[in-house]
Amino acid sequence: MYGVLLILVLIVTGGAIAFIGDRLGSKVGKKRLSLFGLRPRHTSIIVTIVTGILITTTTLGVMTAVSKDVRTALFGMEKLNRTMQETKANLLATQADLDSATQQKEEADRALDASQQEVEKLQSQQKSLEEEQARLKEGNMLLEQAKAALMARNDELATANNSLLGENQNLASVNQSLLGENGKLTETNTKLTGEKQTLEQQTQQLANGLITIREGDIVFRAGEVIASGVIRGNRPEADVRADLTTLAQVASRNVSVRVGENKTDQDIWIYRPEFEGAVKTIATSPQDMVVRIVAAGNQIRGEEIRGALELYKNSIIYQPHEFILVRAYQVQSSNKGAAEQTLMNFLSDVNQSATARGLLPDPIRGTVGVIEAAQFYSVVQKIAPIDGGVVLSAYAREATNALGPLRLDVKVERMNEGEQP
Repeated sequence: MYGVLLILVLIVTGGAIAFIGDRLGSKVGKKRLSLFGLRPRHTSIIVTIVTGILITTTTLGVMTAVSKDVRTALFGMEKLNRTMQETKANLLATQADLDSATQQKEEADRALDASQQEVEKLQSQQKSLEEEQARLKEGNMLLEQAKAALMARNDELATANNSLLGENQNLASVNQSLLGENGKLTETNTKLTGEKQTLEQQTQQLANGLITIREGDIVFRAGEVIASGVIRGNRPEADVRADLTTLAQVASRNVSVRVGENKTDQDIWIYRPEFEGAVKTIATSPQDMVVRIVAAGNQIRGEEIRGALELYKNSIIYQPHEFILVRAYQVQSSNKGAAEQTLMNFLSDVNQSATARGLLPDPIRGTVGVIEAAQFYSVVQKIAPIDGGVVLSAYAREATNALGPLRLDVKVERMNEGEQP
């Protein structure tokens, strides 16, 4: 608004001066006035020039007087340029500082993020340490309780020890009196020892003679398996008879090996009606049969070996890797024989379980399976260092039929605290 007003003032002022100059020039021209001795025409030109100068001067004067910007433009342009250059330089410097500050801010942000991650990591470690401290505190409380119990037990043992010391003194006095009597008994014992050795020699001679008279040299005990095998059922009797005859020949070779006659087979005698009855039973059976040739009685070396046939229905009792039995026991590593005894007890339970399942046991030993020595001692070594509960699991290593033998895989697991065997 201020600029519009200024322009209007300048227009009016310029118009007024132009009007006055024109009027003045017209009057000078009409009256043919002369300035400085010049011709009227030249005087009119001078008046017009002066009028234009006055218009310009008045315009500049009014603008200079009224507007600071005009005064600056007319008289302070160089200073303004220098100021602009300095301002521009300061602006560039400020921009550079701003860029540097922005970069520093980004670096500070990255450092802040890294610090935040480190803080979170430290907080996680602190939480783990606090949990570990809680566990240690609980363990310390349990140790204190155990310590108190041990102290009480120690007091009880100290009291018992004092009592035993008194009894020991009494026993020492009794021992002194017994030493005197022991000397007398020693002389009597020496005489009896000589007589005992004489009687033992006579007893051994009598026992050897009695065994020789009653038993002779027993090669097979009654019921002992001489040979065994599986014969397929539901076949012609001729085929079954051939397989049964082959099994009898195997039994004869086993007898020869046992009695020491390895060059030729020693025949085994089987009651013919029993043999033929077994052939018919197997031929008409819808499933395979386990056949055992066992000693009919105690067989003495030199006598004819008499055999009996035992028939059992055959089937797959255990599939490969099938679970058989699991038992839990309490063991102590300080007891050297505990690991072996524990494994023997477990194998006995497995034997009973497999027998109840249908696996045929050995008539003499009552066992149904075999375990290699290396496997036995490997399991013992796993049990030996355990203090507390241990869980033993048995699995069939391979498919096992009623004839067997059952081969085992034994798994040893430490029982968790708080579990009951």
